Amino acid sequence: MTTSKGKRVLVTAGAGGIGRAIAEAFVADGANVFVCDIDATALSHMQAQLPGIRTAICDVADRAAVAQMLADATSALGGLDVLVNNAGIAGPTASVEEMDHDAWEAVLRVNLTGTFTVTQKAIPFLKRSGAGVILIMSSLAGRFGYPNRSPYATTKWGLIGFTKTLSRELGEFGIRVNAILPGAVEGPRIQQVLAGRASASGRTIEQETAAALGNQSIKRFVDPVDIAALAVFLASDAGRSISGQLLPIDGDSQSAS
Repeated sequence: MTTSKGKRVLVTAGAGGIGRAIAEAFVADGANVFVCDIDATALSHMQAQLPGIRTAICDVADRAAVAQMLADATSALGGLDVLVNNAGIAGPTASVEEMDHDAWEAVLRVNLTGTFTVTQKAIPFLKRSGAGVILIMSSLAGRFGYPNRSPYATTKWGLIGFTKTLSRELGEFGIRVNAILPGAVEGPRIQQVLAGRASASGRTIEQETAAALGNQSIKRFVDPVDIAALAVFLASDAGRSISGQLLPIDGDSQSAS
């Protein structure tokens, strides 16, 4: 019920972090995977470590680049069954009053418009699949207000509306659409954040970690492997009745901070 054998999968921003964990999980489950990313070095390393995976450099904020990448991906895979919209940027940390307008626009171009563009170009191929799946990576910030992170939170809330709309539009074509909403994810990025907070506050990294985990029931950061397992499940036949849903994976967090 949960095998991905033979499925044709495209993962955006799949050369590192959550995206790489998802790509690896699909490969391990028997899928044929194509990964795009803006990091050429990371893509090269990925190809060396995962023989058979196909890759392309692509900035999802560039419409022409997206169109070319979709053409390359669908040609290499022979079609498309699963689209994982993982590409996104964190953006600046500033209050709304102090937010730089260009920085605001940059986050919207990647997180929201980029996801729209990739999805729009992929839909014709997913319709031909007969059992297409779209997974959209939202965030804990798509459920709560996030002080001093307005561009990021706004785009992640916008992706919820996009998910709900797509599920209504595409259900008649057998395409399922769901959003995954991770909380703070274990890895170098969260450790850098914690180190920065500790430096600014004068507290230890251990104290900052405890504070960061204070708003969730399960006192650990999310393992990217767990997010990848959820993605594989949702794309499988075991998830065939699940669409239009928002699936938090955040240790039962009660706020974004």
